Amino acid sequence: MSVLHRIETDSMGDVEVPQDALYQAQTQRAINNFPMSNLTMPHAFIQALAYVKQAAARTNLELQLIDDKTAHAIIDSCQLIIDGAHYDQFPIDVFQTGSGTSSNMNANEVIATLASLQLGITISPNDDVNRGQSSNDAIPTAIQVSAAITCHQQLLPALKHLEQALENKSQQLRDCVKTGRTHLMDAMPITFGQELGGWKSQIEHARYGIEQALENVSALAQGGTAVGTGINTHPHFSAIFAKNIAIATAVPFTTSSNFFYSMSSQDAVVALSGQLKTLAVAIMKISNDLRWMNSGPLAGLGEIELEPLQPGSSIMPGKVNPVIPEAAAMVAAQVIGNDATITVAGQSGNFQLNVMLPVITYNLLQSITLLATTTVQLADKAIATFTVRNEHLKQALSKNPILITALNPVIGYLKAAAIAKKAYKEQRPIIDVAEQETDLSRTELESLLDPKKLTQGGIAK
Repeated sequence: MSVLHRIETDSMGDVEVPQDALYQAQTQRAINNFPMSNLTMPHAFIQALAYVKQAAARTNLELQLIDDKTAHAIIDSCQLIIDGAHYDQFPIDVFQTGSGTSSNMNANEVIATLASLQLGITISPNDDVNRGQSSNDAIPTAIQVSAAITCHQQLLPALKHLEQALENKSQQLRDCVKTGRTHLMDAMPITFGQELGGWKSQIEHARYGIEQALENVSALAQGGTAVGTGINTHPHFSAIFAKNIAIATAVPFTTSSNFFYSMSSQDAVVALSGQLKTLAVAIMKISNDLRWMNSGPLAGLGEIELEPLQPGSSIMPGKVNPVIPEAAAMVAAQVIGNDATITVAGQSGNFQLNVMLPVITYNLLQSITLLATTTVQLADKAIATFTVRNEHLKQALSKNPILITALNPVIGYLKAAAIAKKAYKEQRPIIDVAEQETDLSRTELESLLDPKKLTQGGIAK
């Protein structure tokens, strides 16, 4: 079945556009020019771009640069997109012109068409919707707006949820003693509460880093227009724009202190990506710890049992795998890879403009959303629900020769090492060998080698 077309015209001439499309000539040229991947710009970015256009229309109205009817038609049309309508009208590939001009014009054209239909007159994508703007400031602004909104609405609440799950589990298991491990080898005892408290601190520090990075991300490029000088825009446009978009999004956006910085570089976004990578590293560490602790149940560490969520093998009946930590570790790997892409793209600020903006957008927003959803799953389906195999822990602790470390101040390192080796060789509890090889009484040894007391640190007395 053939698609009906209409003719649209831009500065380069006529273009055939699908009859029912809301976009116009420049969007169609981009569709024709960039059949690269079938990956399109994320919905969060499209929504942010609509917020940008809406705030610009409000600003132009306040500055009396556009008439009331045109401004409100643009504002209303933007709100439709903000509310989730017409995302199918943004088909341009991620791998497009590096400034994102195609996506900017896509938004301008769709909004202009919707506003024209509302008023019954022609609204211009360039002269009306794009008034006082350039792709070169609108796209960097939309990147930062989309990242900030997604972090504030999704990622930061998800991290606090994970922190709370870790705190709850840490408190629940604060008196549960286990063998510590360094180099994957038995070490001095710790409590589960201490171990999970370390995980919680990792997540907290990662969140603090993200929050600090968002302060720079929230300072917007809008107002710099073509090269940072603000050509063709009102001198008060940027300040009023920042006020309007902050009100609309409930995010404290401000104006950049230097448009040349915000347009020629993507350093603020690269820094945010770096903090997302730090979070991914923490997620990878926690996930792998959970996998090791859950390993077995017979031939592994077998310290905990993760919630059984699905069959683990198509051939081995009864096998159950640590699927949530595995998925979380894969997300961490993806985010680390995304950061590498963003880092390379961030270097592509040639003179007054970065020319890898779309791929920065795609990878940044993917990282944020992946981390937001993953941390909730990790909290709810791994941290909150795992159980401890107490008998297994006690058995490992009783035979742990490293407990002898507590006797170093009493009997000396070399004597303690000899006792540890003998206990390990004979597979006997360390307290039995120590009683045999030292002058310390059983009562003294029970006090000195008490695993719970050893988790509290200090010097044996």
